[in-house]
Amino acid sequence: MTTKGEKTRQFIIEQSAILLNKKGMAGTSVSDIMEATKLAKGGIYGNFQSKEEICQEVFSYLYARLSQRIDAKLQTKATFKEKLLALLDFYEDTSVMEKAGGCPMINFGAEADDTDPEMKARVATAIKASQARIARLVAGGIANAEFSPEINPQAFAIKMFTMYEGAVLVCKVLDNNQQMKVITDALRQEINAFSL
Repeated sequence: MTTKGEKTRQFIIEQSAILLNKKGMAGTSVSDIMEATKLAKGGIYGNFQSKEEICQEVFSYLYARLSQRIDAKLQTKATFKEKLLALLDFYEDTSVMEKAGGCPMINFGAEADDTDPEMKARVATAIKASQARIARLVAGGIANAEFSPEINPQAFAIKMFTMYEGAVLVCKVLDNNQQMKVITDALRQEINAFSL
């Protein structure tokens, strides 16, 4: 059973999530978190030791939500090729990221690069997990005779992930989805080329 303290802690994480993802760790003050949660400073610090701890937990929460949405979309597809293409569809729909304030891996990763080793480690773990998902789909497609055995699952996973994450950033800065479309079309062509 969830305790009152655990519920309050989760409430703070959920109410701070989009705020921190949009404004950033440095751009979000404890006062901003207090306003978002309607809690006093004691209510915040009674549940977290520092703002950094809130940021770390918020990143983990946002990444878990993103991962759950992706997995739900992939589960609706039967073949490994359909799942890989569905992942591209997910990223092509920029409204999903916009509602959450952008991609947490980009937002938190860029800010934590040299300033927050704990956050950098969390983002690195999320990146590796995201790439591993793609590699598993490619490896499954090879094992299922959907994809050519000549394709390297890990190398393709790094390429695909880096291309669409880069496109997420560019689309956010340019305020349009045009470059994501170019990237996803190129990746679809490559997937079709190694499909059997």
